[in-house]
Amino acid sequence: MHDRKTLLFIMNPKAGVMLAPKHMSGIIESFSGAGYLTQVLMTTGKGDARDFAAEYGGESDIVVVSGGDGTLNEVIDGLLSKGLKTPIGYIPAGSTNDFANSIGLPKTINDCVERIINGTAGLVDIGSFNGRCFSYVASFGAFTSVTYSVPQNLKNIFGHAAYVMSGINELAKLRSIHAKITLEPGTDKEEVHEGDYVLGAVCNSKSIGGILNLEKLDVDMNDGLMEVLMIRMPKDLIELSDIATSTLGGTFKSHQIETYSAHSVRVELNEDIHWTLDGEYEAGSAVCEIKTLESAISLIR
Repeated sequence: MHDRKTLLFIMNPKAGVMLAPKHMSGIIESFSGAGYLTQVLMTTGKGDARDFAAEYGGESDIVVVSGGDGTLNEVIDGLLSKGLKTPIGYIPAGSTNDFANSIGLPKTINDCVERIINGTAGLVDIGSFNGRCFSYVASFGAFTSVTYSVPQNLKNIFGHAAYVMSGINELAKLRSIHAKITLEPGTDKEEVHEGDYVLGAVCNSKSIGGILNLEKLDVDMNDGLMEVLMIRMPKDLIELSDIATSTLGGTFKSHQIETYSAHSVRVELNEDIHWTLDGEYEAGSAVCEIKTLESAISLIR
């Protein structure tokens, strides 16, 4: 018994359509059969997953998290706050699961459990937004409020379609946001861009909010760089149509769309512009410093 490995299992039972708790006994049985002594902790509110990871993550051979991208964000933040690199296993159970899709995790709970047991841990970059960690995206403007403004009951009923419907609605109320973007591509040089935008995103992901597909940007999740996506304010309906077709179609060929890669990004804009970090609300700031934390976590893929 003393030779058994220890596994900390953090579950958000309210995530997505609340499917994961129904598989609880099977999940624990699989981990036990693989030689793990499993400790299960259920979240009951915001911040619980972070506290659990920070307090118990160092005592475990592996930390497994079941929930949405926000729950995963908390676990990562909790581990990093204590300087821990305990391998993380992820059972995505949210409504969009952008991060899971980006790293190529299986679609079913049972297959994810199998991957955690038999997979290999690899290093992945993480972002820092004014000192707060995020797993895969920091964004402002159009589409960014969709992830936390869509009511949970609509997410449960319509799933991904609820985000798409809300995203289309966002196009009808675009707001111009003046921003100055300073990029440090990983060298001593700086690159500055300034203009009126409807969306800004700094990400390490192949999709945002279940709406924008970034596959064409050739994202590498452990290259020390973040992908920067900026969409300029359209001047007329023709440009708006061009942006909509290009973004929702994932081609990003519109001349209104700018894409860059950078190790760190400084964004200057009005303080009343809020952000989202991995789908969770984040208050705005006049100057936002976004940095790549290279190979910050160990993730089983």
